Amino acid sequence: MFSEHATGVDLCLLDEDGQETRVRLPETTAHCWHGCLPGVGAGQRYGFRVHGPYEPAAGHRFNPDKLLIDPYARAIEGAVDWREAVYGYRFGGDDADLSYNDSDSAPFMPRSVVVESSFDWGDDRRPDTPWHETSVYEAHVRGLTMRHPTIPPELRGTYAGLATDEVIEHLGLVGVTAIELMPVHQFVHDHRLVRQGLRNYWGYNTIGFFAPHDEYSSSGRAGQQVDEFKAMVRAMHAAGIEVILDVVYNHTAEGNHLGPTLSFKGIDNDAYYRLVEDDRRFYQDYTGTGNSLYMRPPSVLQLLMDSLRYWVTEMHVDGFRFDLAATLARELHDVDRLSTFFDVIHQDPVVSQVKLIAEPWDVGDGGYQVGNFPVLWSEWNGQYRDCVRDFWRGADEQLREFGNRFTGSSDLYQDDGRRPYASINFVTCHDGFTLADLVSYNDKHNEANGEGNRDGADDNRSWNCGVEGPTDDPDVLARRARQQRNLLATLFLSQGVPMLLHGDEMGRTQLGNNNAYCQDNELSWVDWSLRDDNLTLLGFTRRLVQLRRSQPVLRRRRWFVGRPIRGLSDIAWFTPGGVEMTDEEWEVGFAKSLAVFLNGDGIPSVDERGHRVRGDSLLILFNAHDDTLDFTMPDDRWGERWSLLIDTAAPELLDGDRECKAGDDLAVTGRSVVVLERA
Repeated sequence: MFSEHATGVDLCLLDEDGQETRVRLPETTAHCWHGCLPGVGAGQRYGFRVHGPYEPAAGHRFNPDKLLIDPYARAIEGAVDWREAVYGYRFGGDDADLSYNDSDSAPFMPRSVVVESSFDWGDDRRPDTPWHETSVYEAHVRGLTMRHPTIPPELRGTYAGLATDEVIEHLGLVGVTAIELMPVHQFVHDHRLVRQGLRNYWGYNTIGFFAPHDEYSSSGRAGQQVDEFKAMVRAMHAAGIEVILDVVYNHTAEGNHLGPTLSFKGIDNDAYYRLVEDDRRFYQDYTGTGNSLYMRPPSVLQLLMDSLRYWVTEMHVDGFRFDLAATLARELHDVDRLSTFFDVIHQDPVVSQVKLIAEPWDVGDGGYQVGNFPVLWSEWNGQYRDCVRDFWRGADEQLREFGNRFTGSSDLYQDDGRRPYASINFVTCHDGFTLADLVSYNDKHNEANGEGNRDGADDNRSWNCGVEGPTDDPDVLARRARQQRNLLATLFLSQGVPMLLHGDEMGRTQLGNNNAYCQDNELSWVDWSLRDDNLTLLGFTRRLVQLRRSQPVLRRRRWFVGRPIRGLSDIAWFTPGGVEMTDEEWEVGFAKSLAVFLNGDGIPSVDERGHRVRGDSLLILFNAHDDTLDFTMPDDRWGERWSLLIDTAAPELLDGDRECKAGDDLAVTGRSVVVLERA
């Protein structure tokens, strides 16, 4: 155990009755306390007690009366029982944290658990899906399966539930290539939420960077969760689906100076956390959670890298999405794209080979860093989300930015050597409205969170299609359904990597709650009965994914450059009148409609049987006006005949059902997308 300022470290062995045996670690090398204890086997519960100065004003909060979780524990059992004993100080007064609490916290603390590392992986192999062929499904382990009617009740909400045929077949039906799991590192339910009868459902409150969260295990919590997680990954890989983890290394569950002492705070507070330089009693908070992990010391960087390598080598995961990644890149105060954090990842022979995704912002000054991460990194593209929402709600001044976002956001990613797949495109994610709610509510409804509806973003980029909330009006329901299809079509037709939020393919609702972080109940869980009610939406989503997989021009590895391919430009933009757009027409603020030609000639691809296939050329018509517009097909240089593949105003339309010729007018319904293939 690393602790630079400790004066002694006790290993505490705990039996099932809570009886404790303490063994002093006898050696320290380079501030790492260590020892060897023979005869300890899998299933052994343990913790640490660390001796040292309790001087909060100097940044030291050692308290050997507090049982501490091992930062390297492979499994953790149990939850925090929120008693005063788990805090290093006595409650009461503004300066309470300067006091010393000598109550033993062991009866109220989770246990670290020794695990057996062997596992039969069989012939498991990572799918290694190329980035440009990747489509991501963001999901919650518990929320995805809790309401599934045919999954056995004992498996719902668990890793084993994810590994069932029902879930894997659904992912295959949708056609996604990767599942991105919201946090599965061991996390803590906040004291405040527990008092209110709520839970930290999302899990962005990590306390164990190596341990799969024990509440998601159906087979046991004394180490069995490790094998169950591995079995889930093995099952996903067998179906060709990658597993990406949403990881939270930017902060821990110990909060600020008034938070509990669970692990790092009692091991060496000054070494693990960013403290205010001129008053080390307090914490630098770039995350909005009370603390920020300090990424400069080699010991902390080693902890992070050891954790990442463990999940790749031992747990076989395929990549990571880094929560509030800008915090990890802060060397002193400013975000530094050349920080040590990036250096150690880029040179690492294991971690540099998997998918790396940044949430490129935090809540500190200068924390919004979309487009500023280095090569090897893809980013959640918040600008894509905002622009696409604005376009489809009919906002002015959107055409030029929409063109940039639709073609992979070259203005953000091209200059630094990255490719279109640096952009993780999304319209919805766990943080915000679901797709159905986005078109049904103008205002958030987070009353159930107990914060007076003050939490969550004030989302002014939604469009409720005329009526707020639930309605039986068939016209309103039809407009909402079409708007959902418009957003989905834009997502899967755009260059970059599409990310779909779980349940959006079925019309999942949270009844207007756009910050359901504490709602571990039916409000947040996926309602699988919607699958039967929304077969049209599910089928439409599936057609979009299949179209993307069959058309290499929709998943290019390189940027559009406007140069000719067999006589025609690789991309061309048209007005509804069928003529190429001029620079002036891009600047028309009230314009809300345009067409784009994507040249598929010369873009070979490989089908699922390994055969080379030629790409097709597509013409995509976007009409964000309220009214129907006639789009004129470009002249025959671009194509003599066009077959209609998709019309968001007529989702039941079969591929190739209708054709039109160069120069023909095609009526495009207000707020809809039409996709045509050159015949």
